[in-house]
Amino acid sequence: MIDPTAIFRIFEEKDDQIKTTLKEVYQALKEKGYNPINQLVGYILSEDPTYITTHQNARNKIRKIDRDDLLQELLKSYLGEDI
Repeated sequence: MIDPTAIFRIFEEKDDQIKTTLKEVYQALKEKGYNPINQLVGYILSEDPTYITTHQNARNKIRKIDRDDLLQELLKSYLGEDI
């Protein structure tokens, strides 16, 4: 009997990791009293990590994500993944 082939969902795991990180960074920025949207936009446009607080290790977390992957995930989420 032949075993069914396992299908790996590498991209879905990566997307989930990006979403989780964004939520954590957003929450850390909010806890510190920043406007999370403005700070994240500043970071994405400039790639300057000082836009992101070190609170809750947010700066290190966001820097582990490639900026192109971050933008791609944001667009997919905004436009819907059906495109």
